[in-house]
Amino acid sequence: MVDPRAYEAMSQPVLGIRDDYFLGVMADIQAGLRTAFGTKNEATFPIPGGGGAGMEAAVASFVLPGQKFAIFAAGIFADRMSIAGKRQRANVARLEKTWGEVFSAEEAEAFLDRERPDVVGFVQAETSTGAYQSGRAITAAAKKFNALVIADCVTSLGAMPVELDSVGVDVAYSCSQKGLSCPAGLAPMSMSPRAFEWLQKRPEEPYTWYLDLSLISKYYEPAHAYHHTPSPPLYYAMHQSLAVIEEEGLENRWARHRRASQRLLAGLDKLGFTPLVKNPDERIWHLTTVVPPSTVNEAALRQKLLDRYGIEVASGLGQLAGKILRIGTMGPLATDENVDFLLDAIADCL
Repeated sequence: MVDPRAYEAMSQPVLGIRDDYFLGVMADIQAGLRTAFGTKNEATFPIPGGGGAGMEAAVASFVLPGQKFAIFAAGIFADRMSIAGKRQRANVARLEKTWGEVFSAEEAEAFLDRERPDVVGFVQAETSTGAYQSGRAITAAAKKFNALVIADCVTSLGAMPVELDSVGVDVAYSCSQKGLSCPAGLAPMSMSPRAFEWLQKRPEEPYTWYLDLSLISKYYEPAHAYHHTPSPPLYYAMHQSLAVIEEEGLENRWARHRRASQRLLAGLDKLGFTPLVKNPDERIWHLTTVVPPSTVNEAALRQKLLDRYGIEVASGLGQLAGKILRIGTMGPLATDENVDFLLDAIADCL
């Protein structure tokens, strides 16, 4: 759900890309994103496109042809990262695990010790399964080989801990339409000083021009070198959504999403639903994945929710298609009242 203040902000006049007010909005956005990402990285900014654009920009900018790219794969978005790596002509190595599970420190160390990669990729909040992996176990193992670490933070940013600096992530990408409660269309990025220095010394130009992070970064530096024409309404929306997060307090926002998740799961349990992610500490707080009772047709249930209540609930993706529900309680939706409304609607449709 888009935050009402983001909707309101999008109605403001569209300004030129070098207008002083617009440049100030972009600077505020960068500061707000650093807070949400949990980082001091100077190279933190949004790029045009969805989360997939963020993924492709990260992989295209930091993975060279022929390099070993090690990926922790337990969901469809790790699979997409693998595809992106292969299209960059990298040597992709995957450690696969049952969807809905996360990787232990022992598994991460054994995998990376065997592969000795140049770059490591993982998904912090796997949208297809509802599993959350902070990344600490993975980054600790990657440091032994001086490998750059790329993290998919598409779902986690703005609703639960990302903490790039303390986790030790070098490159992160996200999206605008999930934890930040904006419309889709922008992909926040953040690069550590080590990663950004590597990017400036990259031995050859990336295959991509539009998603070359080295080029895009120059628009956010003094002189603001032209690269692309941003859409001001999307920036206005993100500006206000980040202001909402600042006013609530990031940790307060995390706690609110966690409470909503616990309330939702308790209610779903009474209705016969089973969490896909078994360990409570490994669940995304604002994207709940559940297996419906064996007597329930998940597609029919989702259609009834839409027809009767105007509630859209997502289906499973990939190997989980037709097997689970993926329920988002993000931003304005993460309240007791909204959770109870949803639970009552599900009970009625059952």
